[in-house]
Amino acid sequence: MIQAEGVCKSFDKKEVLSDINAVFEPGKVNMIIGKSGSGKTVLLKSLIGLHTIDAGRILYDNRDITVMNSNQLKEIRKELGVVFQGGALFDSLTVLENVKFPLNLFSAMSEKEKIERAIFCLKRVNLENVENLYPAEISGGMKKRVAIARAIVLQPKYLFCDEPNSGLDPLTSIVIDNLLSEITHEYNMTTVINTHDMNSVFEIGEKVLFIHEGHKEWEGTNENIMYSDNKALNEFLFSSKLNKMVREKLRRKC
Repeated sequence: MIQAEGVCKSFDKKEVLSDINAVFEPGKVNMIIGKSGSGKTVLLKSLIGLHTIDAGRILYDNRDITVMNSNQLKEIRKELGVVFQGGALFDSLTVLENVKFPLNLFSAMSEKEKIERAIFCLKRVNLENVENLYPAEISGGMKKRVAIARAIVLQPKYLFCDEPNSGLDPLTSIVIDNLLSEITHEYNMTTVINTHDMNSVFEIGEKVLFIHEGHKEWEGTNENIMYSDNKALNEFLFSSKLNKMVREKLRRKC
């Protein structure tokens, strides 16, 4: 479980996050949603320690990362898997080398064990016989699956994904959503996904946090989100930018 308690963050005296309190539950797909500029990406980066917060605490199973030294943070990071927007694969490394990369940093495995573990993770995301290819030689959806394989190679307790469906077609997005949901439940991970994709929210989002102008405006499940009386959330859900399919799904459920 991950807890954010009173989290505040400012840049150049501009407050981006204000008193955020939230719980991200293990064995569930936890989603952070909100408009561009709402602060959700800053929150995600704060949760994984890429931003130092100005106030509050961030707890990983009651371990406060905001007071940890560099060695303690390194130990925590062994328990984290991160899928960055766009995949963030190393272009100069093969698929296998990309997936092995965290093992080179954090494990004491032999080279044979690293290769076996990396290939196992590639198979888990339904990729076979691609280990010797380079990122430029595979599709966008395959790149995302390689990034997921790399993120789970250390068997993390916590998985973070920043816009995992960004740039993907609808069918490939469904594949990625299903994969993230499957591995979350299979490994009982605390999965936190930052997304604009409301199709993903309604299909796999078990816990949803809505951020608006740096504040937590709403928190609940994808089952009760359409019954919210929060004005900002309803405006976000029914905005013209949302997929027509999502709006229709909301109307049917209401």
